Amino acid sequence: MKRSHALIGLIALVVAACGGGGAATTAAPGTTAGAVTTAAPAETTAAPETTAAATTTAMAEGEALAVSSTDLGDIITDAEGATLYIFTPDEQGDPTCFDDCAANWPPLTTEVSAGAGLDASLLGQADRGDGTMQVTYNGWPLYYFAADAAPGDINGQGVGDIWWVIGPDGEPITG
Repeated sequence: MKRSHALIGLIALVVAACGGGGAATTAAPGTTAGAVTTAAPAETTAAPETTAAATTTAMAEGEALAVSSTDLGDIITDAEGATLYIFTPDEQGDPTCFDDCAANWPPLTTEVSAGAGLDASLLGQADRGDGTMQVTYNGWPLYYFAADAAPGDINGQGVGDIWWVIGPDGEPITG
């Protein structure tokens, strides 16, 4: 029971940090958070208990993205089964999730290939503005969710109505 309350609290913090009110705040790399604002200023919150570093190290350089079957349908995951998400404010362009947002939603920045069921022509990269390149699929920059603790977790689906899993066709799954 305490774990479910902790998870609910954690999700509330993440929603507040990354668009819970339908607003997203983004900052260009090298600027102060909130300096470039697309809507209302972001609230400052603590990062989830699961660290972003633990999530992003699951994907080794050159591994193939995969397709995993879930209750939502087939979705794109990394080679270890960790779910990948898109952020609708990115609008199939340059990444807009930085600073506190990226602490909760770590970008996929490792070079990868397209595994079975994925279209290699939809794989690409977007410049994060800090010298790193983020993996894209159908133009959508790909992110992990720090609160996904195990392969197959989809805890980030629909957070703030702006975070969605992505299907092998390159389209967000919003249902």
